Amino acid sequence: MKTAIFMGIIFYSLTILIHLLIISGIIPFTWVNGGRSESFATQLPLSLISTVISIIGGVFTLIVGRNILNKYKRGITIICWFFVVLWSFGFIQQLFGTPFEKMVCSFILFLGVISNLRMAIEKNAVTIK
Repeated sequence: MKTAIFMGIIFYSLTILIHLLIISGIIPFTWVNGGRSESFATQLPLSLISTVISIIGGVFTLIVGRNILNKYKRGITIICWFFVVLWSFGFIQQLFGTPFEKMVCSFILFLGVISNLRMAIEKNAVTIK
């Protein structure tokens, strides 16, 4: 479980870093979103929303790791499975994207899928016992 939490924190940190680099202009906006963003103005809201979702996911991962809401195991398991499905869908999308998405973003998303899958399985096992 500690490894899954560590991987989750790395995943969310790298995701936030990539979006901050996009917002700051260091990574060109044409490298993400499948290259479909017509301008920086259209990419900015997407990067901001992704950053907020990543912050929420990171906080959630820390909560799971600390067992703060231990009495809500079933709800935590459901949220972990939701993230598994969400990041799996994102991983598949990355494979059809730009070379940057295929080489960098898909690896990062795969890390997120694995970490959330492990947390979901672990929390579910704890719930069943």
